[in-house]
Amino acid sequence: MKAAYYEAQGSARDVLKVGELPTPEPGSDEVRVRIHVSGLNPTDVKARTGFSTDMPYPRIIPHQDGAGVIDAVGANVPPDRLGERVWVYEAQYGRATGTAAEFVVVPARQAVHLPETTSFEVGASLGIPALTAHRCLFSDGSLKGRRVLIHGGAGVVGTAAILLAKWAGAWVSTTVMSSEQATVAEENGADLVIDRKSADVASIVLEATEGLGVDHIVDVALKPNLDINLACLSQGGVISAYATANATDELSNPLLKAMMHGCVFRFVYIYNVPDELKQAAIADINSCLEAGYYSPKIGLNMPLRNVADAHEALESSNVIGKVLVHM
Repeated sequence: MKAAYYEAQGSARDVLKVGELPTPEPGSDEVRVRIHVSGLNPTDVKARTGFSTDMPYPRIIPHQDGAGVIDAVGANVPPDRLGERVWVYEAQYGRATGTAAEFVVVPARQAVHLPETTSFEVGASLGIPALTAHRCLFSDGSLKGRRVLIHGGAGVVGTAAILLAKWAGAWVSTTVMSSEQATVAEENGADLVIDRKSADVASIVLEATEGLGVDHIVDVALKPNLDINLACLSQGGVISAYATANATDELSNPLLKAMMHGCVFRFVYIYNVPDELKQAAIADINSCLEAGYYSPKIGLNMPLRNVADAHEALESSNVIGKVLVHM
């Protein structure tokens, strides 16, 4: 099969290669998926560059997310899954082989039914962004009638959070950094879009919520946003953080102010979330898909041979929307 891979950590241009590798065979409780589209995430870049760990395997086929069709099944997997359209998540977590290849083998539960009305491009955009957003949003109960603030509403997790929160019946505000990002956030369905470069985020949120603040905050950059979050959080509200700029970052928390808000800090690292919670999230995500609420912006879709360009585009932060690689 044709696959992208690297045998040392480093820059995309230096270490990523595309070539022929053996086609894998599924074992017990596994399926093989013929990948149509592979989704690229910041965690894939961090793994390649050694953000927090060294090379765990001599050779790595990158990318956690993707979408395609099951073409082989192992023992204990119903044969009627052959030919099923699926989206794949965490393909490369704990393994050396991800979705940046024509075929990938994963545990059967990690190949999730993809509704016929959903494209492979959207399917490859789920995985880490949708599961992370769901964990940030729904860990503390229903969102119906709740007020939500999502930082980075044009990012892939921010987009997933807006789409899922609106599907669940929440009022959604979001911050962006440009007019182009604002357009994407508005198209995603956000009720209030705030340009954080030119506006006082907390004042606008408090005015829009009649001084009540927001019940949930989904944050891509908790450290610089902490003061803003505490200023516009409701009593007993939840701040969920899912990313950090550096592996060694630490946070100084103003304890009295946090106590006065009665707030909850939730830190989300999706790979460590228990499987039963992921399965519940997957059910919600597919319900959102089937209801027609999940339509993320695709920012770039490149052929596998240009996988290094795709990685560089994601690292540049110049692409608004999901970066994909197609076979």
